[in-house]
Amino acid sequence: MIMANPILNDKFSEQERVIEGEPMTVNGTIQVTAFLGVLLVAAAAFVWSRHSLGYTDLASMLTFGGAIVGFVLALIIAFTKTKILVPVYAVSEGCCLGGISAMMEASYPGIVSQAVLGTFAALFSMLVLYRVNAIKCTDKFRSVIFIATLSIAVVYLIDFIGHFFNYSVPVLNSSSAMGIGISLVIVVIAALNLIIDFDVIERGARNMLPKDYEWYGAFGLMVTIVWLYLEILKLLAKVSNRR
Repeated sequence: MIMANPILNDKFSEQERVIEGEPMTVNGTIQVTAFLGVLLVAAAAFVWSRHSLGYTDLASMLTFGGAIVGFVLALIIAFTKTKILVPVYAVSEGCCLGGISAMMEASYPGIVSQAVLGTFAALFSMLVLYRVNAIKCTDKFRSVIFIATLSIAVVYLIDFIGHFFNYSVPVLNSSSAMGIGISLVIVVIAALNLIIDFDVIERGARNMLPKDYEWYGAFGLMVTIVWLYLEILKLLAKVSNRR
């Protein structure tokens, strides 16, 4: 759920061209992404409302259930490219984000709106930088971002397993200056993954992949956006703790 994007890769954009029917388009992928966004926000709003009304047990169940289901579905979709599971993934992630956001907002009033604005600002900035070729998605760029993302995934995995043995990765969850610096670096890496997503989706459309690949492209983009939002939320929480 949190880690970004091994989903949209070079193999995705190098599939054979469509022979029959409509091909994948960038606009079509944007429309699918918007639809998935509506599902995610609706599910998040529902879980948030349950938390606000005092149904904390239900909200917690939906939050953790959404996280587990979303993670499992992400793996299945990544390997099978099953279109029908993509909306279910969006709803699952919405449940997870709604619960996490409600809990964070209760502890840090105003933090969610800041995180949402930060996510959209990063998304828009990366899109502009990609369009004007300020950041070119070269093979070297993809390799560096992939290695950085994989390294972050390994650190998070070690930290997650360590919690079962009363161990946590030093500084990773700290609100110290170094902890904030680490979160800032992770936010930047997550944002740069968007450049790769844009490039792969555009090349997929240029290669005229089948129409269903719009759902796969939108799914991959959503994985990155969800990760970026969570990392910005975490960064803002650390900054708030130092005030």
